Amino acid sequence: MHLSTHNWMRAEPLAVTLKRIKKYGYESIEISGEPAQYDVNETRSLLKEHGIRCWGAVTLTLGERNLAARDEGQRARSVDYVKSVITMVSELDGEIVTLVPATVGKVVPDGTEEEEWTWVVDATRECFAHAQKRGVRIAVEPLNRFETYFFNRAAQALALADAVSPECGVCLDAFHLNIEEEDMYEAIRLAGKRLFDFHVADNNRFAAGLGQLDWPKIIGTLKEIGYDGAVTNEFVAPVDRTPATKYPDMVERNPVDIPPEQLKFIQDHGSSILTEKFYDDQMRITAETILPLIK
Repeated sequence: MHLSTHNWMRAEPLAVTLKRIKKYGYESIEISGEPAQYDVNETRSLLKEHGIRCWGAVTLTLGERNLAARDEGQRARSVDYVKSVITMVSELDGEIVTLVPATVGKVVPDGTEEEEWTWVVDATRECFAHAQKRGVRIAVEPLNRFETYFFNRAAQALALADAVSPECGVCLDAFHLNIEEEDMYEAIRLAGKRLFDFHVADNNRFAAGLGQLDWPKIIGTLKEIGYDGAVTNEFVAPVDRTPATKYPDMVERNPVDIPPEQLKFIQDHGSSILTEKFYDDQMRITAETILPLIK
């Protein structure tokens, strides 16, 4: 196992992120799933300069991106988007694309259970075929019920992976597992060798170590199943807008250049544009919590 992180949680130059995570012992990064934001040659150069490898990317399934859409054209455009993320990861020598099938935050289905299952299976198969050609693995990820109605548990993600291919895997996230699973450790065991990626944030979605999750037991269970991939930091710190806040200086008050889609995605998660100091602290705390457990 090794420590990785996403970078969609704060708008900052990639070079700044890479310098930060190298300092704290991260070995890889999951690039934000917005291929238009990254020049491949420039990104490859930055990764090499900082000694960080690309582990993969997560699809930012927002706006009109939805493999479960009733509209065939919308599904086709969503497939094209996922393929573009796969291509980017391939060109950066990455291994994994974490695929969230339905629009994050969408709680009203477009069709019956049978219709949507057919749409998603067909679309994911097309994405998977492209990934195989590009040498990238697909890991479908269940989110909690407040972010998607489509599926929320490891068993459901495995059902989609099984419908696509024996070589399709799943990604699990400790934050979502804590909400949805009867036993999060059994969910990890159920995924077994099909677990291709693992995301971490504490039960309150702050950095690992700032909540109640049992990180020695979680990492121990990953070792038990022989997991040897990334443990990827994905905190989404909720903003406290009351006088009871523990972190009065966590929100960046000065204008920051951030794409409106990314800002909406962050705000839809209850967070905001974080100050560099607060963000840096969250990166450090995750590393201090996880690294001693995976070494």
